[in-house]
Amino acid sequence: MTSPSPTLLYIDDDAALARLVERGLTRHGFKVEHAPDGNAGLDRLAKGGIDVIALDQYMPGLDGLETLERIMALADAPPVVFVTASQDSKIAVTALKAGAADYLVKDVQGEFIPLLHVAAEGALRQARLQKARDDAEAEVRASRDRFAALAAEREVLLREVNHRVGNSLQIIASLLHLQANTATQEDVKAALTNAMGRVAAVAQVHRRLYTSHDLKSVLLNQYLDALLDDLRRSAEGNRMSRLTLRAEPIEIDPDRAVAIGIVVNELVMNAVKYAYPDCAGPIHVELRCDNDDIVLSIADEGVGLHATSDPRSTGMGQRIVSAMATKLDASVTPDPDHSGTKIIVRFRRTKAVPNPMTAAAG
Repeated sequence: MTSPSPTLLYIDDDAALARLVERGLTRHGFKVEHAPDGNAGLDRLAKGGIDVIALDQYMPGLDGLETLERIMALADAPPVVFVTASQDSKIAVTALKAGAADYLVKDVQGEFIPLLHVAAEGALRQARLQKARDDAEAEVRASRDRFAALAAEREVLLREVNHRVGNSLQIIASLLHLQANTATQEDVKAALTNAMGRVAAVAQVHRRLYTSHDLKSVLLNQYLDALLDDLRRSAEGNRMSRLTLRAEPIEIDPDRAVAIGIVVNELVMNAVKYAYPDCAGPIHVELRCDNDDIVLSIADEGVGLHATSDPRSTGMGQRIVSAMATKLDASVTPDPDHSGTKIIVRFRRTKAVPNPMTAAAG
């Protein structure tokens, strides 16, 4: 029951039978109120405090089915037990379809009252269960809405962070670009240009993220296209007029995208510095899938690896490429059949997940 003494509203034009119902249900802990017709019942219901309704069919004015329809239209309507002297099963079916919790055939002697007590208690239990279910579903919906709001807020914040980080890194890259343009010593200019490219590679990933619908992945073909544009605008840009890209649309996580961008930057800059000592020449960047692997290649048609040693080289580029290859769990190998220099970087498309058992054993 919804309260220690639930209140039943008995809507029936038979006052004598209403008194029998009141005496019978009071003994079972109910408070019983009587309404002589549908309109009076609706007026009493509007005042609140009714837990369950027993509703007769044949009454002056609104009949039971019409009254039931109006009750069911109310918000938080109490359960209704339909009570009538009619043996017509069509009325029972219609009442149950209209929303009645139960249906009883009454008699003028009041012998149906014990059945009404059982039906009223059953209707109250069913109403409590339905309310609990509705409350649980509402809580689930509210939790889902709160989670969706938090996720949306988190996404906005991540976009804002990526936007700010990308802008800050772009400013640093621009400052390095300006400094490289004003440098008079070639080794200083080269060092600044290399640093600019490395910063731009990271900045482009953040730019991709805050303009993307997906914060968890980066489209490599778009990323590399923007990255090579940055390189063409760099201090060595006049030597990259023939820099080309052929890339398949491959999605990858941001961390590995940064490593790939830095590898491309280093290998392209090596080709600019060493493959064509006296002029600009073609440099081809290619990205493709090979089954479960991603294959990245940077190729030129210059003097070849055997002729690219330079006493001024610090080996920094090679160390950076090796570090990024380790991050990618990639192999880095030259193509011995290529006439110029072609470096092939191969790594798994899906990031390897460490085996916890192996890690624990180690």
